[in-house]
Parts: sequence; C-alpha cells; structure tokens
Amino acid sequence: MSEEMRLQEAVTRFVRAFGLHQPDRTPCGQPIPVSEAHALGELARDGALRQNDLAHRLRLEKSTTSRLVTQLIKRGWAERTPAPDDGRGVLVRLTPDGANAAARLARARADRFSAVLGRVPEYERAAVLRALGILTEAMDEA
Repeated sequence: MSEEMRLQEAVTRFVRAFGLHQPDRTPCGQPIPVSEAHALGELARDGALRQNDLAHRLRLEKSTTSRLVTQLIKRGWAERTPAPDDGRGVLVRLTPDGANAAARLARARADRFSAVLGRVPEYERAAVLRALGILTEAMDEA
C-alpha cells in the first residue's frame, strides 16, 4: 500500500474514531453541530468578532458563516451588534446563555482530550503532538 493510501486510511480512521464525521454532535459527545461548537469556542476566546473574521478562523464561506451565526442567534447564544469603529461593520458576541454553552463545551472537550491523551503512552505524547502539527501545516499549504 502506498504512503498516500496509508495516510488516507489513517486519517479516515481518526475522523471516525474521534466522531468528526457526525456533523450534529461534537467529538466530545455534545448534541451540538460541530460548526456551532467551533464558533462558540472562537467567540468565547475573543469576546466579539467581526463575522468576516469568524469566517476566516473557521475556514468557512461568508454565506455559511452568516447562516451559522443566525443559528446561534436563534438558539439565544449570540447576538449581532454594530461595530463601534465602523458604521457598516457588525460584531458577533456571545450572550450569557452562549457563554454558558461555550463553557459546557470547553469542559466536555477538556475531559475528552484528557481521556484520549491518557491512553497515549507518555513517551509517545510529544511525537503525537508533533505529528499532528506537521500534518496540519502540510494541509494548510495544500
């Protein structure tokens, strides 16, 4: 089997094992679409973001991000507010309910990653993290 095929198989197994192929559930088991969980995490980290910046961070099209933000607003987790430095600009920020949802996700994510890392032999952890970083950089450049 070629290296390319081995990489494809390994990534596919990882995606399935981690639950990344289930778009309506986070890998940490929360019943929230993965894209919403990522958006909540970005907004929780930075407070408020321009919708364009959120789209860039999530690597989503502007229209997809707009629909995503609309869904967060419908859930009561986010709100759009005018940007203070730009009359046409819009900021997206979490509501208190959104901050609570983001905190629940962060706890579930921390628990999940702790459990996964606990199953990796300690002497292999640095190599796993290094390999994931290298793979991510390679994908960024592709």
